[in-house]
Amino acid sequence: MNVRLLSCGVISVFLALFSANHLLSQDPPSAAQPHDQLMAGTITALSDTSITVTRTVMGRDSTIRTFAITPATEIKGKPKMDWRVTVRFVSEENGDRAVRITVRGPPQPKKQ
Repeated sequence: MNVRLLSCGVISVFLALFSANHLLSQDPPSAAQPHDQLMAGTITALSDTSITVTRTVMGRDSTIRTFAITPATEIKGKPKMDWRVTVRFVSEENGDRAVRITVRGPPQPKKQ
């Protein structure tokens, strides 16, 4: 009986120490590290330093966002006015910055 009680006590101490050490070793999430977001839509303005994308969803107001293009921005394809794109971006103090721009293609023909 005493051996069993002693064994349980020792195991409990090891578990408590291990779990506390494990919790302390985890890095807390950094509030300064922005997370990526996505927006898909049509290019409505384009320059060397920015891109404006408009997303239209039936029954809702259009969403218009402008993203800064930096030398670090990865551009897949050749963006053109009125073409469909997906923009991966991060929101920063100075506004939204494009991380990756993926060209999806020309506008879809309108159905009549």
